[in-house]
Amino acid sequence: MGGALLDGWLDLGLSPQDVVVIDPQEAARRSRSQVRVEADLSALPAGFRPDVVVLAVKPQMMDAALPPYAVFTDVVFLTIAAGKPLAYFAAKLGSDRPVVRAMPNTPAAVRRGMAVVVANANVTAAQKETCGKLLSAVAEIAWIDDESLMDAVTAVSGSGPAYVFLLAEVLANAGVAAGLPRELADRLARVTVTGSGELLRQSPESPATLRQNVTSPGGTTFAALQVLMRDNGIGPLMTEAIAAAARRSRELAG
Repeated sequence: MGGALLDGWLDLGLSPQDVVVIDPQEAARRSRSQVRVEADLSALPAGFRPDVVVLAVKPQMMDAALPPYAVFTDVVFLTIAAGKPLAYFAAKLGSDRPVVRAMPNTPAAVRRGMAVVVANANVTAAQKETCGKLLSAVAEIAWIDDESLMDAVTAVSGSGPAYVFLLAEVLANAGVAAGLPRELADRLARVTVTGSGELLRQSPESPATLRQNVTSPGGTTFAALQVLMRDNGIGPLMTEAIAAAARRSRELAG
């Protein structure tokens, strides 16, 4: 996700000279030749002070990765780590540090992401604007005031692309089971899912209305939806899946 954000910023004109990436993995450092990449903060000159520190590491790695950055006292921290609340960063960095917590998703890699964002009380209007600009380079953004919503946001939007990819996967597999060649089934599923997503994006109609527009009474779509929308169908399964993801997000915060 950090790489997707960086690519978006560079594509929109951010100078590579204005970016420093810290990554302990040698392969990752080699792949980022257009910007300065170091293994750790010790390689930076004394007195180095960024405007924004973007924390783009896995939540399980945050305990080990975060402490060196406490030296930065006059910057805003922008975190995209799932499950790590603002209080976590206050405990690790200091209660006076400005922290913006965001949950973007992987379509940011093609500049079509969604990011929900919440800031602590230390973030200034100017810092909030800066973080918003950075995120909006690759995603549509929504600011919230209630951080407790972030677990559900993570379950719906952060994890959501995986559900869509699973839909394409099982749709193709079902096509093969119905007799289609694998290559054709994969192509039909991919184009159908992406095309439907674009129609949904551009249409003013609700998803329910778009679904109804495709469904002729007694037709083929109607027959399929009778299965998908039954009492133990996709609706209850998705509700259960979102609840499981939100629960895991709360566990990560603990």
